[in-house]
Amino acid sequence: MSLTAASLTLTGCFAEPSAHDAVRDFLVGWQSEDYELAAGRADGDPAVVRQALEAAKLDLDAASFRFRVTSLTREGDNTTAKFKAEVDLGENSPLWEYESTLPLHLVDGLWKVRWSQSVLHPQLKDGQRFAVRPDSQPRQKVLDRTGEALQRPGRLYVVGVTPSELGDQTSSVVKQLAAITRFAEDRLLSRVRSSPPGDFVQLATFGKDRYLDVQAKIAAIRPKVQVELQDQPVDPAPPRDIVGKVGALTPETEVKLGGPQRAGDSVGRNGLQKAYQNHLTGSTKTQVITLDLKTGEDVAVLKEWPGRPNGPVHTTIDTVTQTAADSAVLPTQAGTLVAVKASTGEILAIGTKDMSQVKDALGGKYPAGTAFSIVAADALVKAGVKPSQKLRCPSERTVGGAKFVQAAAQTQPVATFQEHFASGCVTALASLARRVKPEDLKRSAQAYGIGVTWQLPLKSFNGQMPDLVTDADKAKAIAGQSVEVSPLSMALIAAAVKSGTWHPPSLVTSPDRPDPAAEQAAAEPPAAVPVDPAVRSALFPMMRAGVTSSPAAQAGAGQVYGVAAAVPGQQLGWFVGWQGDVAIAVLTKNSDAASTAGRFFQALRNPQ
Repeated sequence: MSLTAASLTLTGCFAEPSAHDAVRDFLVGWQSEDYELAAGRADGDPAVVRQALEAAKLDLDAASFRFRVTSLTREGDNTTAKFKAEVDLGENSPLWEYESTLPLHLVDGLWKVRWSQSVLHPQLKDGQRFAVRPDSQPRQKVLDRTGEALQRPGRLYVVGVTPSELGDQTSSVVKQLAAITRFAEDRLLSRVRSSPPGDFVQLATFGKDRYLDVQAKIAAIRPKVQVELQDQPVDPAPPRDIVGKVGALTPETEVKLGGPQRAGDSVGRNGLQKAYQNHLTGSTKTQVITLDLKTGEDVAVLKEWPGRPNGPVHTTIDTVTQTAADSAVLPTQAGTLVAVKASTGEILAIGTKDMSQVKDALGGKYPAGTAFSIVAADALVKAGVKPSQKLRCPSERTVGGAKFVQAAAQTQPVATFQEHFASGCVTALASLARRVKPEDLKRSAQAYGIGVTWQLPLKSFNGQMPDLVTDADKAKAIAGQSVEVSPLSMALIAAAVKSGTWHPPSLVTSPDRPDPAAEQAAAEPPAAVPVDPAVRSALFPMMRAGVTSSPAAQAGAGQVYGVAAAVPGQQLGWFVGWQGDVAIAVLTKNSDAASTAGRFFQALRNPQ
């Protein structure tokens, strides 16, 4: 029951003279910061009582006090009120709850609280004060699949003070520091006042560039303000967009986060650093203690919260594969290469050149072009179309009213389905639309993850196929003109053919889920889907034929499987395939995707 409710209940239980009004006025005054009201109901010097109540709030850096009366008992001229206190320690700190008593006695016919420091807390004695000691743990690392850090140490500049060294300049120093950091002056001041006097109180953290901007201003208030240098894992290694950047907490991000951060902590700006911010930083260990006013030494620990432990984020990224991906896309005008472990769906590498690893490689929505013929072949083979079936590849063809144009007309227009698959003849592939039902194409697409609900801790796109009704609809889908995919979704399609099972993608192996506030919360992964053995037997030689004379297979020893495709009118090129247990999708702009794939496989075989 709240203090107000308790007051109403107790009013009718005791005849005058009752201590009820004194209990009510004292606790309501304390709770509402009407210290004049509270002091009027105590038997001590009103100025001393007011100062003690106000100091308790400052010493605890408390956002609020709340009280609930649990009992009121009288023995002659003495009464004891028992109450429960709830203290909000602010800045996302824990709620401190404790039980205490108010001893009351009659003074000139009025009930008064018998004043002493123990009124504030049973263990607080005269000559002592409250203090709060926070202890933040260092930020943990994002790791690759072998446990190596995916970031390099970066230097942070931690600015703070030691309260005992400020003396009567506390307010002046804090005012100057607030102007530099833009943190609220009252918040910084309360942090200083609530801390043990001999502790270094961290008030703000700067990255190198921002610190250089304010260095001269901070130097003007040194040595009252100290600067500690900390090397923390904040500089991301490849894949940088995926790992994410880390910066110092600013007043703006402090408002947005609302998590366990305190002014001065580091904060993930994007990527996994942002998605797992709370896990990487944990929550602050906090102690409420009492201090000796004369010596400043600890007297007792009244309450301790260990805080939520932090830990590293373990990813599926393979550093050797990542290096190969980065080197492969470097010569392109713009491009991305996504590599996954075919047998599991684990993301091994995401290389980019002038494209985003998140917005393009994971979450991009691009036309699939004839690279989608891998999925279309699944439905066509099941419908009875054989790889050896002869088909024409004219320069133009109309299917159900939809016109298809082959950019480079073949000199031998009649060839097998396998040969047209390998060369990406759009007019030949579109002609097969009448051989398959709309629902069968849709079913094959879903079996390879297109449109299936799967999520990663970072935003991603699982592909989309429109509703199929007419022959024209089917022909556009087979040619990949109406299907949108991401490079990640295409890499998973290649992985499914290689391994015999479509697996949903995974990027993080531990912890199980990102922070609740992450932009893309993880969902339960969909089930793996086996590939029809007959389809797989047909696709292997078809995808081997797709690279027989391709730059993707000319980079060295070992068999490469895949298919290359161009997206007319957009200067986009695809290569989708695999070598060994590494499946890839390459998307380039104004560059040869197959050559990029070849450089990747060569670099992977001959790592630097």
